[in-house]
Amino acid sequence: MSIAHAWAAPAAHEPFIPFSFERRELRPDDVRIDILFCGICHSDVHFVSGDWGAPDYPCVPGHEIVGRVSAVGKEVSKYEIGDMVGVGCMVDSCGHCSSCSEGLEQYCSDGLVGTYMGVETGTGRQTYGGYSDFIVVRESFVLKIGHAEADLPGVAPLLCAGITTWSPLKHWGAAPGKKVGVVGIGGLGHMGLKLAHALGAHVVAFTSSAAKAVEARRLGADEVVVTSEKGSEVRHRDSFDLILNTVSAAQNLDYYTSLLRRDGALVLLGAGIQPHTGPNPMGLLSRRRSVAGSAIGGIAETQEMLDFCAEHGIISDIERIAVSEVDAAYKRILVSDVKYRFVIDMKTLPQD
Repeated sequence: MSIAHAWAAPAAHEPFIPFSFERRELRPDDVRIDILFCGICHSDVHFVSGDWGAPDYPCVPGHEIVGRVSAVGKEVSKYEIGDMVGVGCMVDSCGHCSSCSEGLEQYCSDGLVGTYMGVETGTGRQTYGGYSDFIVVRESFVLKIGHAEADLPGVAPLLCAGITTWSPLKHWGAAPGKKVGVVGIGGLGHMGLKLAHALGAHVVAFTSSAAKAVEARRLGADEVVVTSEKGSEVRHRDSFDLILNTVSAAQNLDYYTSLLRRDGALVLLGAGIQPHTGPNPMGLLSRRRSVAGSAIGGIAETQEMLDFCAEHGIISDIERIAVSEVDAAYKRILVSDVKYRFVIDMKTLPQD
C-alpha cells in the first residue's frame, strides 16, 4: 500500500482537514496518477453535506481530475509515465452488463464504482477522490488529455461538467439546423452553451437574470430568454428540438415542455433535493414530447468529448484556488458565486 495525502471533510458542515489514507498497490492493469488539478462539482457539496444520504466520513471528494502518469502496471498498454491524463466520475463498473457492453458504463446494471464514496472492486474499501496527491485507477477508466499544459486547470471540469452536457447533446442530435436550449448559466450550463455552439446548433440560453444576457452570448448563445420576464417564452413555443435543464432547484417543467416542438425533449441534468412541478401529461401527448434524464457519460464518449474540446480549444471558465480555500469555495457555490467552476491547484496540498 502507498500513503496518499488528502483534504477531507470529517463530518457534515465541518471544515476540511488534512487526511492520510492507503491507496492500493498497482495491479497489472492499473495506472498511478499524480494529481495536478481537481475541480469542485456541486455534487461534492451535496455529498459532503449528506444531502443524498450520510457518507462514511472522512470523505475525500473530487471527480474532475487531471494529472500526470507516475507509474503503470505491467499489462498497461495505452499509457506511459509522463502522459497527461484525466479521471472522471467513475473508476470501475461490472464490465459485462448490457450498458457496459455498449460503452455506457455510467448506467451499469450492477452499479458503477464512484471515484469517491464508492466501494473499490476487489478490496471492498471506500474509494477516495481527487482532493488528494495521487490516485490509482484501472487503465480502462483513464482518459487521454490532448490540451496544452497551460489549459489543464480548465480541462479538469470537462471530466464532469463537460461530459454531463456533451452526452445528451450527442444522444439527442445537437447539430446544425437544430434549436437547443440551455437552462441555467452555471458550472454545467456554461459548458452546455459552449458545446452546443461548437456542434453548430442554434443555441438559446435561459436565465432568470437579465444581467447575464451578455455573458450568455459570450459563452455561445445566439439568443437569451429571461425567464423572470412575463411572456418571455411566447415567441419560442413549439420550436425547440432539445432543452438541457441544468438547474437543480425545484421548477415548473411545463414552462419548458411547452417550448418543445413535436418529438422535442427536455433533458434534466440537475439533481436537487426538492421535486419539480409538472409536467402536465397533455402537454406531452399533444406533440409527442418527452422529459428525460441523463447522467455523465461513458468512457468512450468522454474521450470523444475531450478530443473534441482539444480540437476546438474549449475549456471551462474557472477560478483557480488553493486547497485551503475549499471551505470558502463551498459556501460560495451554495450562493452561485462562481464563474463557473472552482479548480484546486493540488500542489498547495499539505504533505505532513
